[in-house]
Amino acid sequence: MGRRKILIVMAAGSGTRMGASVPKQFLPLGGEMILKRTIEIFLSAVPDIRIITVLPRDYLEFWKNSCLEGSFYYPQTLVSGGITRFHSVKNALRKVPDGAVVAIHDGVRPLISKELIMNMFTQMDSGRCHALIPVLPAIDALRLLEEKVGKLCDTGLQVNRSQVFRCQTPQMFLSEDIKAAYSLPFDTSFTDDASVAYANKVPLSYCDGERLNFKITSPEDLALAEMIISSRQR
Repeated sequence: MGRRKILIVMAAGSGTRMGASVPKQFLPLGGEMILKRTIEIFLSAVPDIRIITVLPRDYLEFWKNSCLEGSFYYPQTLVSGGITRFHSVKNALRKVPDGAVVAIHDGVRPLISKELIMNMFTQMDSGRCHALIPVLPAIDALRLLEEKVGKLCDTGLQVNRSQVFRCQTPQMFLSEDIKAAYSLPFDTSFTDDASVAYANKVPLSYCDGERLNFKITSPEDLALAEMIISSRQR
């Protein structure tokens, strides 16, 4: 029998770059809240997945009421976010048992495909992966710059673009591995869950990500997501 599948949805951010009256995860996208769309695509891929939703403390009741008003009754474990993303994930992992596969996903990446979710869980179920990270190759020219006297200057260092990849979510882990990794003290070098796992010597595997699995952080991102949703509904 395979491991239990658990989704930790990271939706504890304040979304200040969006400039909206509520955090971006609660904004509408194609007539539905972004966070609801994100959770629903995982449910369509893995109907029996257990969901842990990490929210700003001040928005726990807001989300509960939004689910009731939207007739979204799928059970969730709600967790308050911490001072940083690291601490928010750590709070959620306290609710995770051993013997599971944990997918940690940004709540504002609602355009991920069902196929990517299913394929990643299949790879984790194969027993060949301790951790699986979706990545995309860098496609732009890259320069290493530093700020000097208020302007950007070349460092003189070269970047091999073929070795640079962008990490996405969901990032999937064996629950025992990622819980042990998050027992480490916080470090500013922890930019995502994979970096925490790597620091605790968890072997990382990689798979192809998706161009449309982008993180909605700005009004321009939201407008692009609206166009994509609209094109899918035609």
